[in-house]
Amino acid sequence: MSLLTHLLSCLFGLGSWVSINGLWVELPLLVPQIPEGWYLPSYLSVLIQMANVGPLFVTLMHRFRPGVLNEVAVVYAVIAVGTVASFLLGFFWKETVVVGGARRSVALLVLTFFLATVDCTSSVTFLPFMMRLQPRYLTSYFVGEGVSGLLPAVVALIQGVGVVRCINGTQLLNRTSNATTFDLQAQYQPANFSAEEFFFFLSAMMLVCLLAFLLLNHHPSVARQNPSRSYTNGVKQEAQRGRKWAEQKPMMEPCGQRKPRSSFGSGSYSWLQVSYILGLLAWANALTNVVLPSVQSYSCLPYGNNAYHLSASLAAVSNPLACFIAMFLPN
Repeated sequence: MSLLTHLLSCLFGLGSWVSINGLWVELPLLVPQIPEGWYLPSYLSVLIQMANVGPLFVTLMHRFRPGVLNEVAVVYAVIAVGTVASFLLGFFWKETVVVGGARRSVALLVLTFFLATVDCTSSVTFLPFMMRLQPRYLTSYFVGEGVSGLLPAVVALIQGVGVVRCINGTQLLNRTSNATTFDLQAQYQPANFSAEEFFFFLSAMMLVCLLAFLLLNHHPSVARQNPSRSYTNGVKQEAQRGRKWAEQKPMMEPCGQRKPRSSFGSGSYSWLQVSYILGLLAWANALTNVVLPSVQSYSCLPYGNNAYHLSASLAAVSNPLACFIAMFLPN
């Protein structure tokens, strides 16, 4: 096992969802400065779901035009778009234009859509590339994917986003009786560094992902551990890849009439079992990526910005923790 390949796989996985995860934890700092306010989490959830046109396009191309898309070129394009969009957010996230008689953060929403498209498409482009490597490196990739949520959360905690304090505000009601009322006003404290610098940090993380991908493609020590990329007289050993695919295919397709009642873990599943597994995946992803993020700002509202910020940041620890446990206690 190559420690370098494990590290590169982890850094490659870091770029999968770092942009959108970083945007979520930065919301407490963005919300007070944009016209959408606390509606922004709901808007982001809609944009992220619309961004699934990216993986849908890739899947349809593989289905109806196999071999047309070069997976390596697609990964390069995905990382490049993510890097540029994160960098542009640092300059334009506060810019607004009048749409329908009201000011809207069009630049923020458009660039967020591109970032969401990049992150969603990474799910169907990064993993096929990782299949070129030995299976043991896939866990390292998932650790990096989990760290893509943990690292922005840690940086946001250091940044101190969304810290607010209440101050007394006095309003004179009657000049004759000098009657006054006291009310509390929220005063946001300045963060340790700005949102612009945070977005530049996300852009730098995408550059790290790009560098890791370059090394995974061209570093000699990685190539020596990748038998599927070996060459003989300039011709790829397709026979070896075909044999591996034939061995893996029964585990990836539902069984037909041969084993209609196969059990879990046997290598082939019935259609009922496949429907059950896909249903669980759909439900878990709907909760994780749509339902909970869109309502989190409302559920945390009675407890203040600190509760929201800590819940959004510390929740990111669960993913890499689960991946680390899977490295030592595989099921």
